[in-house]
Amino acid sequence: MIQLLPALAGGGVERATLEIAAALVAAGHRSIVVSAGGRLVGELERGGSTHVTLDIGRKSLATLRHVASLRGLFAREGPDIVHARSRLPAWLAWAALHTLPMPRPHFVTSVHGLNSPGGYSGVLTRGEQVICVSATVRDHVLAHWPRCAPRLRLVENGIDPLRFPRALPETHDAASVAPPGTRRVRLLLPGRGTRLKGHAAAIDLLAALVRAGFDAELRLLGAREPGRERYLDELAQQALALGVADRLRIDAPLDDIVAAYRDSDIVLQLSRKPESFGRTVLEALSVGRPVVGWDLGGVGELLGRYFPEGRVAPFDADALRDTTLRLLADGRRPGPLQARPLAAMQHETLEVYESVAG
Repeated sequence: MIQLLPALAGGGVERATLEIAAALVAAGHRSIVVSAGGRLVGELERGGSTHVTLDIGRKSLATLRHVASLRGLFAREGPDIVHARSRLPAWLAWAALHTLPMPRPHFVTSVHGLNSPGGYSGVLTRGEQVICVSATVRDHVLAHWPRCAPRLRLVENGIDPLRFPRALPETHDAASVAPPGTRRVRLLLPGRGTRLKGHAAAIDLLAALVRAGFDAELRLLGAREPGRERYLDELAQQALALGVADRLRIDAPLDDIVAAYRDSDIVLQLSRKPESFGRTVLEALSVGRPVVGWDLGGVGELLGRYFPEGRVAPFDADALRDTTLRLLADGRRPGPLQARPLAAMQHETLEVYESVAG
């Protein structure tokens, strides 16, 4: 079994890849992952999988050389299934597979994002089975590639309650137990260092809370990445102009994000573009932290299902402020999360593999 994706630096696609790799190994299968590498390779290999380093996500004509690399890998390893999780790796795998003699590996794809309609994105609908990670994604695929409807499989991501255990009440004092200004309110926005993640809206919210009398701080976890320096300078300048520069913390990605969730009062999900799923929503709610986010895409879907109090009309800064203030004033914590378990996602994905490989 071979999975393909651009890199293993961190994110929802990468985490799903590791989760399925672990399930394959546990079931006695050989698991190979092809990517350009990244900080999660060590975790993958410690789990019993093999990593093959190929830069199959770089949008360059030079990347086409990896069609031959993949063809050689497929011929040498003889996998039953090749599972592509991103568009360019899927095109390379598709081309490599169709140069192999029959019988050749089966081709499975996953749609992890609300990709732009057209032929380039359409490669992800060419799998013998096409896995959609949320109802939002499924509806998007059906709207733009209706012919693949018979091959669609909805396999939602799940949460591992052992990895994201609910924090005991005594481990964290709710911000609302003290009047504004007497205890620091901690906001957390986890996400990559791209403006699509809505960092600017979070900084505006921080300034609004300070104006309302709260001693507040904002942590942008995962935003500090190589190559993002100019964007991070923009955020720093915005915070300076709003008078909250000393309350803004921009950090690199962490492997142990549970501690960050536990140390927060409100977790934000403010992506400017609809997310396909919104994994951080489930993670934070599982730990017992309220989530405030735009009622958009997969984030709105999950908040509507598990924490409707945190839904905000997309891009309405006043509503974002008011919702956050209300949650802080109420001191409410989400109840125990009755979400889909990770094991269900793993089991259903392996069922997809079995259905195509016999």
